[in-house]
Amino acid sequence: MRERVVVKWGGGLITKKHEMKTVRTDVLDDLARQLEACLDEGVDVVLVHGAGSFGHLKAKAYRLAEGKVNDGNLPSEMTQEEAVADVRSDMLELNQHVMDALTKHDISAVSLSPHRWAKNTGKEFLGDLGVFDGAPTGIVVVTHGDVVECDPPMGFGILSGDDLVYRLATEVSGVKRLVFAMGGVEGVLSEPPTNENDEAKLITVLTRDHPFEGEHMTDMDVTGGIGLKVTRGFQVAEHGVSVHMVSGELDQRVKDACLGSTFRGTTLQP
Repeated sequence: MRERVVVKWGGGLITKKHEMKTVRTDVLDDLARQLEACLDEGVDVVLVHGAGSFGHLKAKAYRLAEGKVNDGNLPSEMTQEEAVADVRSDMLELNQHVMDALTKHDISAVSLSPHRWAKNTGKEFLGDLGVFDGAPTGIVVVTHGDVVECDPPMGFGILSGDDLVYRLATEVSGVKRLVFAMGGVEGVLSEPPTNENDEAKLITVLTRDHPFEGEHMTDMDVTGGIGLKVTRGFQVAEHGVSVHMVSGELDQRVKDACLGSTFRGTTLQP
């Protein structure tokens, strides 16, 4: 059996986070090229991508992560239910940009949007992962963070891409590595990023008792930011899967991490 890796393209990497529904096409193209190189090296890929400015801004405004709420302070432009439909539509639009980037590099891929197959939120969400496990050699199965149906009283909620990667990395057969491709940083930092001496702040090996800082954009992020990534990453690492966090903007770092080659970034050590 060929090796598999699970790769997470962060929403803040592939979109301009503060510009509504704006894709970083150059970054997407480079990431797809690196993914193609992994396939050429005999490593199959399960791809998860975040929402960035296609999901978080509206989800934050309408408090979709909380489920149904009775609050007169919500924006009046639409109901929560209408916002759910809007965010799902926006995520499908972003997903199409991802699929187009893969197609440009002759990568065969199939997309599975969670609102069509998953229910409930958190890492114990319900959903059949069989399609991911049974994907033919060389076929990339793509999914993403999404607004999904939830049991009452919530009704709906946000299933984070970080919860998806936990289940995929621990339940899909043959997965050797989980790689988080991040925007704006080289990995997990010891201090908040300032663009000054950030290279010296990189934690190359992160253990559970090691303090760290991460850019958590609280004005828009609705799914836990770097803290959730690290938490889920350690939980994955406990299953014997190598977990790495790297820049998705520099050199060939995503490819190198996926292939198990030497790279600059953060490795989680459980």
